[in-house]
Amino acid sequence: MRPLILRHSLSLDGYSAPPPGMREDLFPEYDEDEEFIAHMAALLGSAGVHAMGARTYRDMAGHWPFQDGPEAEAMNSIPKVVFSRSPLDTPWARTTVCSGDLATEVARLKAEHGGPILAHGGVRLAQALVRGDLVDEYHLLVGPFAYGGGSPLFPEVTRLKLIDVRKFPKGNLALRYSRPDAVSS
Repeated sequence: MRPLILRHSLSLDGYSAPPPGMREDLFPEYDEDEEFIAHMAALLGSAGVHAMGARTYRDMAGHWPFQDGPEAEAMNSIPKVVFSRSPLDTPWARTTVCSGDLATEVARLKAEHGGPILAHGGVRLAQALVRGDLVDEYHLLVGPFAYGGGSPLFPEVTRLKLIDVRKFPKGNLALRYSRPDAVSS
């Protein structure tokens, strides 16, 4: 069974999205941090499928097909799955829409052969995956700033086991966690 990995960005104070009206750019120095870009390219390239919600899909479909480099290669060449209950145009190559129950669709994807399911969360999808206890591993990308409010990733107390920490020159952190009951690899 392949795992579902949630790749998600957070502020230092743990918010997934800023308060209404605040700028949402989590990694302002991202383009200038070559180590972080290489880390992201490796993470994106390790996926067997990229999973996302409809809003994130629209944003990414308007960006990645027009980019080049290792990150763009991973995003454009690896299949994508979009969780949406509404009809959705899918102009981005290798895209499938899943419109059924989230837990059922995730179980079906986990049962397929291939590399990990890498979920790119907008806050609503990420919270739904967490609430449904569907995440096997968390790759949390923490930016060097605090929002002071906003939308949290974790809607309730959630215990995790730290696997790895990486820090990058511009102050970004990559934190890897699993469920506390996960078998160590």
